[in-house]
Amino acid sequence: MPALDHWIRGLALLIEFGGGLLVVLGCVQGLYRLVSGLGSRRSIVEARLSVADGIVAGLGFKTAATLLKTIELRSWDAILMFVAVFALRTIIKWAVVHEEGRLRARNEP
Repeated sequence: MPALDHWIRGLALLIEFGGGLLVVLGCVQGLYRLVSGLGSRRSIVEARLSVADGIVAGLGFKTAATLLKTIELRSWDAILMFVAVFALRTIIKWAVVHEEGRLRARNEP
């Protein structure tokens, strides 16, 4: 069983890395859109949307990694910590998706 735990932790780490990479790529894309648009109102909105897309995609990966780690939960403290992290990530994702929808609605002609 310890070999399986090690494999699960490694896989979760790779998934989390992928999620972090998606967030960074969303930020880079947002910066590119901001610079290429010379800071116009439209480029600012497009940059914010790119960052929001990266965050939402990254949170999906982070949530998947957290769920994979639940296989290792063996105490009530670990279970409560998982619930707290999952709730926090859900609230953040909801806020980002809500802001993204608001920006998209305001940006459409």
